[in-house]
Amino acid sequence: MSTQHYRAVAKWLHWLIALLVLGMLGVGLYMTDMRLSPQKIQLYMTHKSVGLTVLALMLLRLAYRLKNPPPPLPASVAGWQKTASHASHAFLYLLLFAMPISGWLMNGASGFPMKYFGLVRVPDLLARNQESLALFKTVHFYIAWTLIAVITVHVLAALKHHFIDRDSVLRRMLPGNSNP
Repeated sequence: MSTQHYRAVAKWLHWLIALLVLGMLGVGLYMTDMRLSPQKIQLYMTHKSVGLTVLALMLLRLAYRLKNPPPPLPASVAGWQKTASHASHAFLYLLLFAMPISGWLMNGASGFPMKYFGLVRVPDLLARNQESLALFKTVHFYIAWTLIAVITVHVLAALKHHFIDRDSVLRRMLPGNSNP
């Protein structure tokens, strides 16, 4: 198998996190406009649990990536694009950590107890505080929109490489053809 493809674990983590994050962004936009109801509370509780799952998966992904660096970009990719790719991936990782952490901080500041999928009480990172709650709501909001923008650029860049440049940048992250 080519060393130009990501390993299977990296691919699984990438696509699982991508699906969860896209779902979380959609649900997050939807639920904020809902009227207060048992359904809204349940949706928020599930949203928080999935957010903590994304945080755990990102920790696993970072640990895996540090031990298993990604394959180099094809030689045909321009130097500035390689720099932009590395910078955008670092920024994406930062956002994918900051998003669930800001949500966790917001939850603590709200004073509303959190249980992971209704099973295990999650400790608060902050004591109840309305000023902190307002701050972390704002932070969470702006991270969400920044994440949407960065994901959009990430997807457009991958599609550009596939359909315009006709190189292997996208194919190396698709299922199949993984390194062992």
